[in-house]
Amino acid sequence: MPEQDRQRQVLYSLLGDLPPKDRLIRSTVVEQGERDGYILEKLVLDLNGIEPVPAYFIKPGNTDQPRPCILYNHAHGGNYLLGKDELLLGRQELCAPPYAQALTSEGWGVLCIDAWVFGERRGRSESEVFKEMLWKGQVLWGAMVYDSLRALDYLVSRPDVDAERIGTIGLSMGSTMAWWTAALDTRIKVCVDICCLTDYDALIASRGLDGHGIYYYVPSLLRHFTTAQINALIAPRPHLGLAGNYDRLTPPAGLDRIDRELRQVYEALGAKDAWQMRRYETGHFENAVMRSEIIAFLKKWL
Repeated sequence: MPEQDRQRQVLYSLLGDLPPKDRLIRSTVVEQGERDGYILEKLVLDLNGIEPVPAYFIKPGNTDQPRPCILYNHAHGGNYLLGKDELLLGRQELCAPPYAQALTSEGWGVLCIDAWVFGERRGRSESEVFKEMLWKGQVLWGAMVYDSLRALDYLVSRPDVDAERIGTIGLSMGSTMAWWTAALDTRIKVCVDICCLTDYDALIASRGLDGHGIYYYVPSLLRHFTTAQINALIAPRPHLGLAGNYDRLTPPAGLDRIDRELRQVYEALGAKDAWQMRRYETGHFENAVMRSEIIAFLKKWL
């Protein structure tokens, strides 16, 4: 077994007791119509057999031919109401227009699900769900990652999706989901993470642990992986990381370490240009220059 595949198995094993990877996925189209120049499908997906997962799939309205698509991961920010609506409406930490318009205008389809406790899956607090799962040998982040990987299974099953051209993107919690899912699943060909490529050791050293929600923490993770080692599982696939130097969730010393180590990994694999880190004199938000870099990177590699 190739070493990267073995490492993926170890990483996945840390995510707690999860449903089978091969359980049948069912989907229901609740509503379909045109909005802001794209086709919007409101879906309910059976991904995990525990609770239904509301989702949006959007695409340009000019053809049903297979097209490249993005698995979009929404942020946290303490806004449990917003969830997947971030894709359609944006949020204050993101530039305008919302990513639904920005991505479909380039010809890409997009899938976004409500993560556990967000959007139409809210009702119990993050802390309550985390504690119940912990008692049962489960991990909230593991359950979130599992749903995202199964959402990818659903995405590539669609006849209007080019399964060889799938990217993933997100801000904050969505950034972390982007690089975890890309690390675990090679069907993701391009990864873009915005403002949450956090080096765990640097976060501890800066006493920043409380900056991330309780969902973020995986038992025994640091016994097996650093942040750079997880992200090395994406190599040699293209990966763009964007960060603000004043963002307390991503201490600069940690960004230095991740960039240095990933440069070495990508160069050793003959893919030097496929890893890019862009840093700005900003905080925890996307700015207009970031947005232009992101679209250019996706256009180049996807």
